[in-house]
Amino acid sequence: MEDLMISEVTNCYENKSENLIQILREIHKKQNYITPTQLEEVAQKLNLPLSKVYGAVTFYTLLSPKPKGKYVLRICSSTPCYMAGSENLLKYLKDKLKIQEGETSADGLFTLESTSCLGICAVAPAIMVNDRVYGDLNIQKLDQIIERRKRGKIEKEKFVSLRANILSNKEGRIVLQNCGIINPESIEEYKMRNGYAALSKAIIKMTPQEVIKEVKDSKLVGRGGAAFPTGLKWEFTFRAADKPKYIVCNADEGEPGTFKDRLILENDPHKIVEAMVIAGYAVGAEYGYIYIRGEYNLSIKRIKQAIEMAKEQNYLGKNILGTKFSFNLVIREGAGAYICGDETALMESIEGKRGEPRLKPPYPPTSGLWNKPTVINNVETLANIPSIILKGADWYNKIGLAESTGTKVLTLLGDIKNQGAVEVPLGTNLKDILYDIGGGIKEGKKLKMVQLGGPSGSYLSPDMIDISLDYKVLSQAGLTLGSGVVLVLCEDRCVVDIVRNIARFFQHESCGKCTPCREGTAIIYQILTKIALGKGENNDLETLKLLGEIMKDASFCGLGQTAPNSLLNTLQLFPEEYREHIQKKGCPLNVCRE
Repeated sequence: MEDLMISEVTNCYENKSENLIQILREIHKKQNYITPTQLEEVAQKLNLPLSKVYGAVTFYTLLSPKPKGKYVLRICSSTPCYMAGSENLLKYLKDKLKIQEGETSADGLFTLESTSCLGICAVAPAIMVNDRVYGDLNIQKLDQIIERRKRGKIEKEKFVSLRANILSNKEGRIVLQNCGIINPESIEEYKMRNGYAALSKAIIKMTPQEVIKEVKDSKLVGRGGAAFPTGLKWEFTFRAADKPKYIVCNADEGEPGTFKDRLILENDPHKIVEAMVIAGYAVGAEYGYIYIRGEYNLSIKRIKQAIEMAKEQNYLGKNILGTKFSFNLVIREGAGAYICGDETALMESIEGKRGEPRLKPPYPPTSGLWNKPTVINNVETLANIPSIILKGADWYNKIGLAESTGTKVLTLLGDIKNQGAVEVPLGTNLKDILYDIGGGIKEGKKLKMVQLGGPSGSYLSPDMIDISLDYKVLSQAGLTLGSGVVLVLCEDRCVVDIVRNIARFFQHESCGKCTPCREGTAIIYQILTKIALGKGENNDLETLKLLGEIMKDASFCGLGQTAPNSLLNTLQLFPEEYREHIQKKGCPLNVCRE
């Protein structure tokens, strides 16, 4: 492996330290790990301490300083896949390959790992084999995947698009209006549906201030979870005097159960390119970064294509459409770290560092990437921009509610008949979504609870689901819409088992920067495991509650502050299930396993 020319890779990235993660990704793709000698050479080429390079390669799960097999099998262990039986498939692979997690088969072909969400939840369970993701897994499909690789016959396999998982019809869509309708690899088909018309209108007929006013008047708020007013964020950066300014698209979608951003990137990539150029014009930025999850290989491929096509037709680059405005876009590939969904951790990663969150203030709009003014918007948020500019804020305000305008893309998952993505006006009733669009609970079973917004979101019991998906209403009820996950759990599900799975996820994804999160996630998982296996004690529930409350108050960033949400919510809604596990010395539903 040492014959790989590291200088060739680093030269492609101008030997700049800010490109460290991209360089490590390129080396890793060629051989599935990076040798100590190669790490030293990278450090030398980039003029970095070896500790910085080693710290990066050990931080990201898609990088490794230790040898791995030719094919790395990563079984998804996130809640939707776990509910669909991924643990059984992991056990099957252990027995078939005669290895444990983290080990490599005797023939050197396969390394077996479990991984966090792969963003293909509507076809759970899923597996990632090197750079390809497969869903709807069963033992027969696993055997086919293994045997094809043993025979070396994988050249005809293609990336799979998620276009078939849209539940809503064509009417009423804004964000998903082109998904499944156009060829995402054709700029001409995008233009036939008014593509780049909003950009033309913005930079030729509107001033930057007018663009910002239109976005502010639309009342669009961030769709990633925080729900901060988008126009206000743009205005802060517009008013900042420091330069250069940056636009960043946060496409590091890692919340288990969320695949809305992937759907947009794969099926309508030009919309994101167009929106970012508009944002750049509005705030006075000439540079943009799209930070995409390393697991989203088809998204990366299609965004790269869209960028090149946009350059060819002068929608990107110098003097766009004959104006004085210039704007360039660069892709940054993530390397496997849920924490990089945090905007400050994402910026650290773009700068070539470990993705650890920064202290706020200062905030990105005035001091972000390289301490310069930076707008960071999530994919779904940006996907609203072209329609708002083209049709106007008044049009947008007629969709949804007075203060919660527009639509929201939800991902319906779990024990529901119809799984997939759906775009609905904000204010739509959750119960109607579950039973009219989702088709109700599978096999006619009773609803037990709904996870809203992902593991770090909120939980609703059956008597709580008759509620409007409106930011204000949800906030008053102590709930959050989050990233838009709607995970349905039926009467057969064990609350302790599900929450334990979520605790395992947060333990794995904690960046380790602060003690409350680093230690708290580990101890919560340990105690939940004790309870799940019938070894719990009466005082464990009080300990869990105390730990969760401390984490919410004392953790450094949003990951640690929201990691206990699943635990604390279910302790309040289903205390009897926790007590039964302790009193009966095991799981009443006989679901919890080692």
